[in-house]
Amino acid sequence: RSSPDVFESRMEKRNEVKKQPVGYSKQAEFVRCMEEKARPIFFAEGLGTKSSKGGFTRDKTLDSILNVEMVKEKSAEEIKQIWNQYFSAKDTVYAVIPAEKFDLMWKRAQKCPSFLYALPRKEGYEFFVGQWSGTELHFTSLINVQTQGETAPSQLVLYHYPELQKEKGIVLMTAEMDSKFLVVHEAQCLANQVQLFYATDRSETYELVQTFNHRSSEFKYMSVIAELEQSGLGRALRPSQVSDKS
Repeated sequence: RSSPDVFESRMEKRNEVKKQPVGYSKQAEFVRCMEEKARPIFFAEGLGTKSSKGGFTRDKTLDSILNVEMVKEKSAEEIKQIWNQYFSAKDTVYAVIPAEKFDLMWKRAQKCPSFLYALPRKEGYEFFVGQWSGTELHFTSLINVQTQGETAPSQLVLYHYPELQKEKGIVLMTAEMDSKFLVVHEAQCLANQVQLFYATDRSETYELVQTFNHRSSEFKYMSVIAELEQSGLGRALRPSQVSDKS
């Protein structure tokens, strides 16, 4: 009676509480909010089983790197920005590949699972064999293959993740490399060549991949170098520029 305004205010608050669902509390809501903020988008890298060959990770799934549930509501462009921003601070190779381009690469990889890539060195070129194993692409130098055969260790592995391909139209890619043999810009050159040869619209370029896989006696090493130089990827790694980046 002495404070009718205060009484009305308390009654309104009481009615608001009655409208809230059973078990509701602002503290619980606050805790959930903080948990959402604390939950990482990316997990610690390298989860999975370490292989004895070159120390690369076996069974390196996308779920072991990225909190997939947290990005499902985001657009392809947002996921691309998150992926690129995260890996740009790391000493590795990464990419976000359009679904159509990866689809073409994947179909061709089934028919032609291996190819020979050329990496510019101070004196000429060093050749690397790339071999698809599922959605992983393993690279090792040709000299290793010639001397060790099937036991030759990988020096670079590209991991492709098509989990978001249908829903978001993108395929995420990252890599592991043996830093004793390759630095990042050299690994990037090899990764760029995969799209150059497997995702090309030029029939002459993809013909080199087909020849290597199905008519090896006709394959010419210099044709790879010529294609690399024509694309500009070879010029990007000339010795003078390599020394500047080191």
